Amino acid sequence: MNNKGAYKSQLLLPILQVLLAAALFGASAPAAKLLLSRVEPVPLASFLYLGSGLGAFLLLLLRKTRKTWTQAEAPLRLKDLPWLSGAVLAGGVAAPIVFLFGLKSTPAATASLLLNFEAVATTLIAVLFFRESGGLRTWIAVAVITLASILLSLKWGGAWGFSLGALGVLGACVLWGADNNFTRAISGKDPFAIVVIKGLAAGLFSLVLALLLRQKLPPFELIALALAIGSLSYGVSIVLFILAMRNMGAARSSALFGTAPFFGMLLSFLLFRETFTWQFAVSALLMVAGAWLLLGERHAHIHTHGPIVHEHRHRHDDLHHAHSDNESTTGDSHSHLHEHEQVTHSHRHKPDLHHRHKHGRAGKES
Repeated sequence: MNNKGAYKSQLLLPILQVLLAAALFGASAPAAKLLLSRVEPVPLASFLYLGSGLGAFLLLLLRKTRKTWTQAEAPLRLKDLPWLSGAVLAGGVAAPIVFLFGLKSTPAATASLLLNFEAVATTLIAVLFFRESGGLRTWIAVAVITLASILLSLKWGGAWGFSLGALGVLGACVLWGADNNFTRAISGKDPFAIVVIKGLAAGLFSLVLALLLRQKLPPFELIALALAIGSLSYGVSIVLFILAMRNMGAARSSALFGTAPFFGMLLSFLLFRETFTWQFAVSALLMVAGAWLLLGERHAHIHTHGPIVHEHRHRHDDLHHAHSDNESTTGDSHSHLHEHEQVTHSHRHKPDLHHRHKHGRAGKES
């Protein structure tokens, strides 16, 4: 398989992963809206994230029966704690609580649409603070998705403006954008372990907060339902997103993850029988156009990888892991501490674990 064919093949899996993650996460808004009529926001946020942690923990136990898979993932280390803590506080505690307070006074379809802003926030933070590259097509895609969000947020026939509920949803998107970039820094580590720690830590923190605020806890059947929703929408979804971000970078993964509101709006129409409007139709087309622009991005230039020692899941049949060790070199995935020597070459790439270099005029994006 040539370089171009290998690139396309390696890109297909993370695309499928992030789209499935988007569908599961998109379903969380209408599903949570149904529960908010009977459960307060803080305890609901707690059980949603406890569900994500418990669900990922069960998958982790199941995975341990497959020794080869367990050995293939890099474990979390003490140096990862600051990034993990930031992800827990921003994305696991603050974001869901702010989002649920906003969702309580916002129609499910509108809230689902506004979640598009997470891709915008993630991209801006990734480019401005973490120096991730962003080509013209990436920025156009972000602009198109944002335009779709604004279009469906407009109130026709009266004064236009954002409600406090909508601002709450947008604020949550900014927090999730920060979370995505914190998680990007440890995306090479075991995604199941990340979700278990993040879910259980955030869920327990929010549960303690709910008890301190003396908010009433829901009956067992609603707790079980919230746990189930959380395990899929925040557990499995986050695992898939981390796996995709490992190979696509935070900005591009999040831009594709921006299709989550589209899935959420479809489910909202089915659950709440909301009217299908021309705004929705036009916005849907804009979202598709934004995704197409993102997927069509081509980034190739001569670049230099400096010497680095790190640990993550990898194979020996790619462009960056030609080292030899005691592990199989037949293409099996495995994880161990390994060293990269300095190398200069040119090929198509994304801002993954090995391509977080600086870009100047030599870079070429279209």
